[in-house]
Amino acid sequence: MKCGALFLLLAFAAIVNARVPVGSADPEGDLWVVLVAGSYTWFNYRHQADVCHAYQIVHSHGVPDDHIIVMMYDDLATSKQNPTPGQVINRPNGPDVYKGVPKDYIGMDVTPENFLKVLSGDAAGLEGVGSGKVVKSGPNDRVFVNLVDHGAPGIFAFPHTFMHAKDFSSTILQMKKDNKFKEMYVYMEACESGSMFQNNFPDDIGFYALSASNATESSYACYMDTKRGTFLGDVFSIKWMEDSDREQLTKETLLEQFNIVQKSTTTSHVEQWGELSLDSNTVSTILGSKTPEGVVDPVIPSHDPCLNSSVSSPDVPVAILQSNIDNAANAGEAQMWQKQLIKLHENRNLVNSITKKLAIEVTGDGEMAQEMTTDKHHVITQWDCYEQAADAYNENCFNLGENPYALRAVHTLVNLCEHGHTASDIIAATEKVCTHPHITEIH
Repeated sequence: MKCGALFLLLAFAAIVNARVPVGSADPEGDLWVVLVAGSYTWFNYRHQADVCHAYQIVHSHGVPDDHIIVMMYDDLATSKQNPTPGQVINRPNGPDVYKGVPKDYIGMDVTPENFLKVLSGDAAGLEGVGSGKVVKSGPNDRVFVNLVDHGAPGIFAFPHTFMHAKDFSSTILQMKKDNKFKEMYVYMEACESGSMFQNNFPDDIGFYALSASNATESSYACYMDTKRGTFLGDVFSIKWMEDSDREQLTKETLLEQFNIVQKSTTTSHVEQWGELSLDSNTVSTILGSKTPEGVVDPVIPSHDPCLNSSVSSPDVPVAILQSNIDNAANAGEAQMWQKQLIKLHENRNLVNSITKKLAIEVTGDGEMAQEMTTDKHHVITQWDCYEQAADAYNENCFNLGENPYALRAVHTLVNLCEHGHTASDIIAATEKVCTHPHITEIH
């Protein structure tokens, strides 16, 4: 009798202490989510709006906040330019996606160093910073990372700096060695985002990624809102999130979502990377398995308001200012926006001119320098040279986190390195050529 009672007691204790997986029905592990918007200012509204929408998706699908970590500058809801204070939307007349979003790391805490510490679970390195939350994943867990911002070859930008592709990949590869995930999934929205994955990840470590564009092209913004005077979303992000809003994620596979998003993102080439067999898993694997309340009606493709308003990321600031001019309430307001547009072009010309002088200084040949500044199709093989050159350009010429347009110029550095010029020559050229005063917010 005593043995029977003891057996029942132990069985009850086992049930009570049985581990309940977090985020999905996978009995073996938890789901962790890291959401990052790497930009700031009203021009870049769409990036934080995308991330806020992504939070609403994973939250509504059952991923608890203690397993979601959000990094965003958080300068939209309280901006003087916001006609609906305290709210952020991701589509015209859409719902507020800002409500409830955790503010784990905001403002100056949104850095690549902090992101990599969050991802790798370095709680000690983030003591006293933001919420201090990090991914506490183990060998049976899955990690989903959504990165949204400007990019360039081998670069993902942050508000005041940037992250190298090799720093990103080496952190993930080390996490795998340390048994910190079973599977990792990354959706990246940025120009040239394919270059962050190209030749940087093996196809057998449980890593899978989608990039908004290939390694040499821009990603696109959409949903221009004249009331707010900015774009509300990015095409790739809107496509995967609106698909997630309307589909049953426990039935739709990642391959099915990829095919839908790739077909509907006609502005750039959405690409898969890593271990492609993982695309047989359901979307709930990365976004959560709970069925949320309400379903978003699908968009009629022939009347797609996102694609009908799409603009390449580098052209966004020009499109915004031109829209503001066209919709100005009076001549005085139109003149104000016109002055800003003129200044924008002047600043862009400065970037182009200095980068051309840099290429001439390195090559000693005007014709070759012209080729270096215009060819955008090189695959990066000389990583050490390019990373050192990009660091020097960022330090001596234009901060790549604070001057998004300067990201359009760094392919010149790729070309110089790929044509055999050394990092030391390029660094010396930046020191000689870039003597202009410090400048920020060249969009």
